[in-house]
Amino acid sequence: MEILNLLRDSGIRLSKRAGQHLMVDQAVLERMVDYAELSPSDTVLEIGAGVGNLTSLLAERAGKVLAVEKDRRLFLLAQKRLRNYKNVELRCTDFLKMEIPSFDKVVSNLPFGISSQATFRLLQSGLKLGVLTYQTEFAKRLVAQPGSEDYSRLTVAVRMRAEVELLEEIPPSCFLPPPKVSATVVRLRPRAFHPQPRDWSKFEEVLKALFQHRRQQVRNALLHSPHLWPGTSKSERRMVLQHLPAELAEKRVLDMSPEEIVRLSDFLSSMQGGARISEKTTSP
Repeated sequence: MEILNLLRDSGIRLSKRAGQHLMVDQAVLERMVDYAELSPSDTVLEIGAGVGNLTSLLAERAGKVLAVEKDRRLFLLAQKRLRNYKNVELRCTDFLKMEIPSFDKVVSNLPFGISSQATFRLLQSGLKLGVLTYQTEFAKRLVAQPGSEDYSRLTVAVRMRAEVELLEEIPPSCFLPPPKVSATVVRLRPRAFHPQPRDWSKFEEVLKALFQHRRQQVRNALLHSPHLWPGTSKSERRMVLQHLPAELAEKRVLDMSPEEIVRLSDFLSSMQGGARISEKTTSP
């Protein structure tokens, strides 16, 4: 009720369309802080600070908290509520556009609408550990197995960079306003996946292309992805794909393991990134 009254007194109405669902269950917030295994030496990033109810708990356990809030109305409320915390730095900005500061861990109730983009940015930033709240449907995609309906480009991209734990499911009643679906607290621990792709940019291109044709065989998915093969015709692409091992070529994209996608990416990288495939296929 405290948060609801605070918003009413300030004349603020949260936007479901913008994914504004503030976590108001104190017990869940405290468990999120526990899951993060914080120490006084940690600098913690929080994305979507809202009115600062999680921020204050983080500030009591971490050395420094960098809290980001895009909505200026909420930012000003948080600034007022957190004015006595000397180890909190509040920024009114868009996380997806800002230069990411140096930090150790991230603990956030992410705005649902930026879950994918924010997660990719975080995993590329060098974080040590993350505790994040996602829609349950999204969280299940993070741990999906090859061949399942939830298995996706997101699954592979995250698994290549982190171990994922689903910690607990949170009912809509824990949020203000309540979303239509439940949420799940997830812990990410970055790791080096083996084998590593020879060329990460090529891997990302191949991964995106494959899952645009997720129910097709790999051979057909690549054949219908001309952007991977600049300057080539379909017949030239077909000729190159004859050299792809049958156990990869004939498999459905949806059934490909991350390791197999790395093999596939390395195969295409060995063809000089696709840019000179035409020369290879037409040379005597």
